[in-house]
Order: sequence, then structure tokens, then C-alpha cells
Amino acid sequence: MSLLRTLATVSGMTMLSRILGFVRDFVIARTFGAGLATDAFFVAFRLPNLLRRLFAEGAFSQAFVPILAEYRQQRGDTETKLLVDRVASVLLLAVMAVTALGILGSPIIISISAPGFTADTAKFDLTVTLTRITFPYIAFMSLVALSAGILNTWSRFALPAFTPVLLNIAFIVMALFAAPYFDPPVFALAWAVFIGGVAQLALQIPALRKLGMLPRFDPAWRDPGVQRVLKLMAPAVLGVSVAQISLLINTIFASFLESGSVSWLYYADRLMELPAGLLGAALGTILLPSLAKSHSSGNTQEFSALLDWGLRLTFLLTLPAAAALALLATPILATLFQHGAFNANDVLQTRNALMAYSVGLTGLILVKVLAPGFYSRQDIRTPVKIALITLTLTQVMNLAFIGWLKHAGLALSIGLASCANAFLLWRGLRQRQAYSPAPGWLGFMIRLLLALAVMSAVLWFGAGDTTRWLRMDTVTKLTHLGWLIPAGAVSYFLMLGLLGFRLGDFKRQAMR
Repeated sequence: MSLLRTLATVSGMTMLSRILGFVRDFVIARTFGAGLATDAFFVAFRLPNLLRRLFAEGAFSQAFVPILAEYRQQRGDTETKLLVDRVASVLLLAVMAVTALGILGSPIIISISAPGFTADTAKFDLTVTLTRITFPYIAFMSLVALSAGILNTWSRFALPAFTPVLLNIAFIVMALFAAPYFDPPVFALAWAVFIGGVAQLALQIPALRKLGMLPRFDPAWRDPGVQRVLKLMAPAVLGVSVAQISLLINTIFASFLESGSVSWLYYADRLMELPAGLLGAALGTILLPSLAKSHSSGNTQEFSALLDWGLRLTFLLTLPAAAALALLATPILATLFQHGAFNANDVLQTRNALMAYSVGLTGLILVKVLAPGFYSRQDIRTPVKIALITLTLTQVMNLAFIGWLKHAGLALSIGLASCANAFLLWRGLRQRQAYSPAPGWLGFMIRLLLALAVMSAVLWFGAGDTTRWLRMDTVTKLTHLGWLIPAGAVSYFLMLGLLGFRLGDFKRQAMR
């Protein structure tokens, strides 16, 4: 199985999800704008979404997949199925308890996560109600993450990558057609989260049944395999999800800023998630099982080569994405969101956050490639130390930047801290001799930067005065972006080709 082809498949499914995600954000921005109701919803949704990334797609997946791969590689299907049954049962009981506590404790949770809302009783009460509706999402998505871990270990990557599409469809349908039937209308968005979670979980069942890995209820939490997963999972919460913790703390800071700040950060973060999902999440997803198999079989050379392949692809594709987001921030935001209640000031304020986020895009994606290098080796202590350092650094920068950069300072602190996180992870793998760079990195980076300079010049001159984009009509914006973005991409890859880059250089087979 070609890893490059698998990456293309996963990225393609992710692209579909992201496109629908932009449609969803366009619909939400046009219908609700950026104000009290959307601030309340984004805070309410951010907490279960954060827990999903922390426990489901973050710590749980990083702890579960290496052990699952080890069982399948060394112990056979019978013991592997027993591990799946018992891990799934313990997970189900745990997330049901977390969901119940979250629903009951919503007022306390909002008081802590968005203390600035307590001064406005109506805003606070609305946020609490929305949180209670959306909180079961963490339960659904934890079980979806379990299913994805199983399917990915069996090299079934397409279905887990497609699954998020269902949440975006739920958002779009509820916002367009159901909002008028709710009072207030923003309740439709909360119920979209609930419906989307149910739909994503239901989609996994036939695939698991076909593999013979549909879990049965067997809550033997003392099982050695379950204990190993739990032991790895507890500290991994910080090790793989420091960026999400920083986002939550940023929400606390942003809740004290002017109304709309939470929404501006949200829309900027949504744009950042496009390249982060297309490359970072996709690479992390396909690398972790292969790295775990390489480590289990003792193939250190293959392990290092997989990491080197992932790092080169990250720089090759992420640096131009970061430059494009910074250079085209206003054109993209004005085209996507400047409609209805989302005005020119909202575009400019969101632009500031997006440009700040773009500084750390490469670091953010490098973390998603490097962190699996530790967790596939079941090394927990190192990433936790690095995560704590990074989290502390983020908050120091928040305090330094928020006074003069406002919400954009919060975004910049996350970006810079992600770069620091990636460097420390890279250094840790090098010190442990788990990763040795392949020859040719200096020439690779020089040629890449030359191509990046050419692309940046094309985008800079092609965009012109970005303030004009605030006055253009929608058709003109779409037409302009329709040729400008492809022109930038063609100039970049054409220059790479002239400098000797070839697609075949990045082909790599997955370890069976």
C-alpha cells in the first residue's frame, strides 16, 4: 500500500469535509453574524469539541493505536478482539459518566471557561443551555475515535476520514431549514452537534462488523491491555493536545475582550484547520499505525525513514499554505464570510487573527507528525514535559501580546508556541536516536524556499490592494480568487519541478 496514495485518499476525504465546513461557516455567518448568540454557541461547542480532541482523537487514539497494532502484530486476532471489547466497554462507561457530569455542571464549566460571560445573565444562561445540548457529543465522538483507531490499524483509512462530513451536513441543514423553528434560533446549531454525533457513530458500525471487530460489552478494566491504554492515555492528554488546551485558555482571555472576539478567533481557526486537517491530521493518521508496526517489529531504519518522509512532506506543502493564508487573508475572508450580518470590520478583525495563526501553521503540523514518533514507541514522559513547557510559554506570550494585539495576540501566542513544541519534539527524537535525517535536507530546503519566494510574489502582486476586496461584489471576488490561487499553486510547483523535485521522490510503501 502506497503511503502517498493513502495520504491523497485521506486528504481528499478531509478536503470534502473542509469544503462542507466552509459552507457551514458561510451559512452560520450569514444567518447569525458575529455577536452574542454566536459567541455563546462557539463557547458551548468549543468545550465538548476540545474534550473530543483531548480524549478521543488526541490522547485516546495515541494510546490505543500503538497497543492495538502490537496485539495484532504479535498476538493474533483472538486476543486483539478481546482487547477491543474491553477497551470499548471501559471507554463507554467513562464517557457516559463524563457526559452526565458535564450536563449537570454546565454553569460551573461556563463560569470557568468563559468567566467574562457571567456579567451578562442572558448570555451566560444561553451558553449554559447550549452546552447541555452539545455535551453528549464527546460520548459519541469517543466511540467514533475507537472505531477509527481499529479501522486505521487495518488500513481502512477512507471511512474514518469521511465521517466528519456528516457533522457539517447536520449543521448546514439545521441552520438553513430548522433555525426558524427554534427560540432562540441558535438552538438549531446545538442540536446539529447532537445529530451529527449520532450519525458519525452509526456510520462506523457496518465497517466494524465486516472486520469482525464490532465490540461486545465486557468491562474488564483490570485487563492488562486496558491498563496499558489507560496508563498511556492519562499523561498523553497534555502531550498531544497542548494546542487545544491553549485554545480553551484563549477563550477565557477573549471573553474579556470586545464582543465578537471569540467569533473572530473561531473563524480564523476554521481557516487554519483546512491545511492542518488536509496534511497534519492526515499524516498523523496514516503514520501512527506504520510507526507502531515498525517499532513493534524492531525495524529502526524504517521508523526513521517514515518520520523523514513525513517531515519533508510537511515542509513541502505547509510552508506555501502558511504564506498563502497570510498574503490572502483579507481576500479569502471577504469572499467566504462578508455576507449578511458579517461585515467589513469582522473581516478585518478576523484577518488579524488569521495572519497571526499562519505564523505557527508549520509548527502545528510538525507536532502532528513528530508526536506519533513518541507515542508509537509508548514514550509518554518526554512529550508531557514538552507540552508543559509549551503551555507555560503560550500563557506568558498571551499576557505579553493581549494588551496591544488584542485577540490577534492570542492567536500569535499559539502559533509561536507550536513552533517551539515542534522543535523540542524533533530534538527529543534526535537525542534518543529514534530519528536520523536522511541526506539532502539543506538542498531540499534551499530549493523549497526559492519556489516559495516565487509563489509569494505571484500572490502579492496578483491580490493588489487588499482593502479593495471589502468593496467588491461576490462574483468579482470569486472570479479573482478563482485564478489567483491556482496561479500561486502552479508557480510554486512549476518552480519546484524546474529545481528538480519529482513526485516519485515522495513515494513510500506502508509497512505490512
